[in-house]
Amino acid sequence: MADLRVSLAGIEAPNPFWLASAPPTNTGYQVQRAFEAGWGGAVWKTLGEPIINTSSRFAAVHFGGQRVAGFNNIELITDRPLEVNLKEIYETKKKFPNHALVVSLMVEPKREKWHEIVKRVEDVGVDGLELNFGCPHGMAERGMGSASGQQPDLVEMQTMWAKEAASTPVIVKLTPNITDITVTARHAVLGGADAISMINTINSLAGVDLDSWQTIPHVAGKGAHGGYCGPAVKPIALNMVAECARHSDIGVPISGIGGIATWQDAAEFMLMGASAVQICTAAMHHGFRIVEEMIDGLNHYLDNKGIASVKELVGKAVPRYSKWGDLDLNYRVVARINTETCINCNKCYIACEDTSHQCIDRLTSESGPYLQVREEDCVGCNLCSIVCPVDGAIEMVEAEPAGAPMSWNDRMRTMANLNAGKAGMEAR
Repeated sequence: MADLRVSLAGIEAPNPFWLASAPPTNTGYQVQRAFEAGWGGAVWKTLGEPIINTSSRFAAVHFGGQRVAGFNNIELITDRPLEVNLKEIYETKKKFPNHALVVSLMVEPKREKWHEIVKRVEDVGVDGLELNFGCPHGMAERGMGSASGQQPDLVEMQTMWAKEAASTPVIVKLTPNITDITVTARHAVLGGADAISMINTINSLAGVDLDSWQTIPHVAGKGAHGGYCGPAVKPIALNMVAECARHSDIGVPISGIGGIATWQDAAEFMLMGASAVQICTAAMHHGFRIVEEMIDGLNHYLDNKGIASVKELVGKAVPRYSKWGDLDLNYRVVARINTETCINCNKCYIACEDTSHQCIDRLTSESGPYLQVREEDCVGCNLCSIVCPVDGAIEMVEAEPAGAPMSWNDRMRTMANLNAGKAGMEAR
């Protein structure tokens, strides 16, 4: 069996599967149940000044027969007294000394507030702290959460204040509700962050009831924007993790969050630079026991790849992730339809004819109708293979390149050199 142990900024855990700061980590009872089930770590639900949460606070987006493709919530931080949380954190860490126990924190952007809560939480023996600069609702209206996380100077300053008092690693949790997450990530690093975690939830409204016209969810007839998570946000989160992982000015470990529901999702995040991952919606949907399948699946994957330690996955795909301007514009793939497995549903033909490049022909032979791609007209967009309901019926294959490798940036440099040469000749 492969070695699944991970280390995030010096925080050790028996495996990379951690519960994110959220309803599943609200109490010692829950976190201890999670550790018993096999989770490698947990980030305790955000502590701060206890608040009153709303009644009716969750909603979900179901799509194509899949329940909870996306999840929306308007829940805020802990509504339990700090003393109660601290007592349970102490008891949990004492009972599970080898599991990673990190505590999420959120207070007003005041130096003394950060110093006070950091010291009180570290006194009960936590492994690390996660600064919540990402909550998009409720707390943002009070100047905390994403209201702080969207301002790079506040991210840097508050990180620095926490670091002044902290003796354990400080992780900064970033909001995706921003134009460029690498900007706030860099300022977290400037403030002294030992690691960053991403993404927090995305601003959202789950829906509107077409009978009552109430928002979903609603509280006594009124709704508010919430935080969106679940499988639907995975591509957004994966991109943001990759952008930070490849940025030369960031260079700190990453805890990946956002739509992770399987061991495959976790492996993708680690390949794109995450040292460990945090999971919430999948646990809320299926319960804590899902970690067993995640552990088994990741173990088998690593064994099949001949990889001894999960740490060897971290960042391996990052060099393959580049800017659009560096892509080879002369590289070509084309679609080929396997007539043996094609069921002639014509989904690919309709998609190509109506919305792509009209390069699939409907033909007839002695054995009946069949579909064929005119490869000289195919641009390799992948649409036909995406809409095809039969795995393997349409294959995207490499074709003869249009020329020597050339990117847009190469082309611009060549044109600039030609223009410079032309200008030089005219000057002479």
